[in-house]
Amino acid sequence: MIVGTCWVKLFLHENNSLKGKRKVVKSIKDRIRSKFNVSITEIDSHDDWEKIVLGIATVSNDQKFINKVLDNIINSIDSMHLAEMLDYKIEIL
Repeated sequence: MIVGTCWVKLFLHENNSLKGKRKVVKSIKDRIRSKFNVSITEIDSHDDWEKIVLGIATVSNDQKFINKVLDNIINSIDSMHLAEMLDYKIEIL
């Protein structure tokens, strides 16, 4: 069994409330879950209304497949244009 994890750091421009942040986080999480069938949640900066840090995890028996899925997720989040992607890190365990 191979586990792939990823964290993604995003920045919300022109956002002035936690309610606005929660709306963006929910939208990203729902789209990624339905499209890629992975686990995704907010893992840090819960009270900061400008930053979003998401954690993503998936399991498979093929490392190339996991890498491809996580790369596609990064590209998908970036192409949503809901927030600016500041950084991300993929780890295969």
